[in-house]
Parts: sequence; C-alpha cells; structure tokens
Amino acid sequence: MKTHEVVIQSGRSERHYWSDLWRNRELLLILSMRDISVRYKQTALGVSWSLIRPLTTMLIMVFVFSKVAKLPADPGIPYPLMVLSGLTIWTFFSNAFTQVSASITTNANLVTKVYFPRLIMPMSSVMVSFLDFLISLSLFVIFAIWYQVSPDWHLLFLPVFILLALLASFAFGLFFAVLNVRFRDVGQLIPFLVQVGFYACPIAYSSRLVSGESWYTLYMLNPLVGIIDGFRWALLGGKAYFNPQSVLASVLIIGLCLSLALYFFRKRENTFVDDI
Repeated sequence: MKTHEVVIQSGRSERHYWSDLWRNRELLLILSMRDISVRYKQTALGVSWSLIRPLTTMLIMVFVFSKVAKLPADPGIPYPLMVLSGLTIWTFFSNAFTQVSASITTNANLVTKVYFPRLIMPMSSVMVSFLDFLISLSLFVIFAIWYQVSPDWHLLFLPVFILLALLASFAFGLFFAVLNVRFRDVGQLIPFLVQVGFYACPIAYSSRLVSGESWYTLYMLNPLVGIIDGFRWALLGGKAYFNPQSVLASVLIIGLCLSLALYFFRKRENTFVDDI
C-alpha cells in the first residue's frame, strides 16, 4: 500500500498548498460520491428529479412567455427548444453556485476536525451539479429529436460554454462560500440572487430582442448572457442569436472574478475554524 509522510511545521500548508490539493484528490472523489449519494438517498424517483424539474419549468415558461406574453423565439427555432437550452445551462450554473456557496458550512464537521485543502469542498460540490446537468441535457436531446432539429459543426463549441458555466459558478460561489462562513445572512441572500438572475438572463427570451437597445452593452456585462447565448448557439446552430463580443466579456469577467475569488478564499481559509 502506497503511503506518504505529512510533515507538520509552521507555514508548510502555505508553501505546499497546491501539491497537497493534488495529493488529496481521492478525498475529492470521496466527497463527490458522498454528496451524490446523499442527494438521491431515500428518494422515490431518484435521478428522475433531474428530468422532472427542467421539464416542468419549461412547460410553465412556454405557456406564460410564449402563449400569454407572446414572446417570439429566434426565427426557425421552436420556442420550447430555445427555452430548454437556456434553462439547462442556467440550472447547471445556479445549482453549482448554490452548492459551492454552502460547501464550507455544510462540511463544518470536517473543517473543525482535520486538515486538508479546503478548496476540495467547493470543488466536490461542482461535481454533483455536473452530473445533474448531464442528465438534464438528455432531456434536450429527446426534444431535439421530437422537433427534428439535428446538430451541426456548432456543437464542437459546446464544451467551451459548459466549462465557462462551471468556472463562473465556481468563481462566484467561492466568494459567497467565504462570506457565508462569517455571515449566515448570506445563506438567505443566495436564493434571492438566483431568482433575480433567472429573469435577468436570456432564458425565456432571446437576446435578439434587446440587441438594439441603448443599454445592450451593459446587458452584456452579465457573464451568463454570453454563456447562455453561446450554449444555445452550439446546440441549435446558426439560427440562434449569438454575439461573440458577449462571450469575450464573459471570459474576461469570469477570469478576473476567479482570480480574485481564489485569492480571497486562500486569504480567509485559515479563519474558517474560528468562524464556524
């Protein structure tokens, strides 16, 4: 059995943080499997919830925004497919963001008992959301077959937008994970932010509807705009509205936020035990 020595000395965890993170990669897998097991334990429908929730939400949104509000889809794209594509990637982001934000307080018993790089906890939370995303993506495939919409070369860019959504949820979630340890009010704020973000992002409508507005540049500063539009473009092809400038804005904002979030997390990591 392969073993390794852990030397306890002042400042060692700071100097060897990233190597310790790699050395504890098995813990990342263990925590991910635990979270997945807990999520579906003692549920009658199990992973089916990952299909039921987006399907129900899509049907309601199609009725409210298409039938009642008469919002149009992009030309040549069925409205249910437009909504479902945006809803799929948004749900991935919002679930990952919520779980990363609560990852430290949820694992408070581990934080106070044993040392390991705390970054493992938010990383394991993202894995659970990614599994739900893969399951819900299969629902889109079923509807695409029903509407006889086949993918083209745009599909090659799909992993790019999935990765951006993952990094965005991780970056923003890290900020709130740190704040949530010190200020438990943050736990009440997060669902509100997710609810507001749901309507601020192009899920039930196309960004084409606001592209001519004077505040469109400000609108593109929302990093989820470029991600959702790009994800929809990758799945539905050139008929879906897509502005490459919005993706550039998303990449720059996410890169900056991720760098600051990692720095903030590492700066406050040693205080988690005292605050919890």
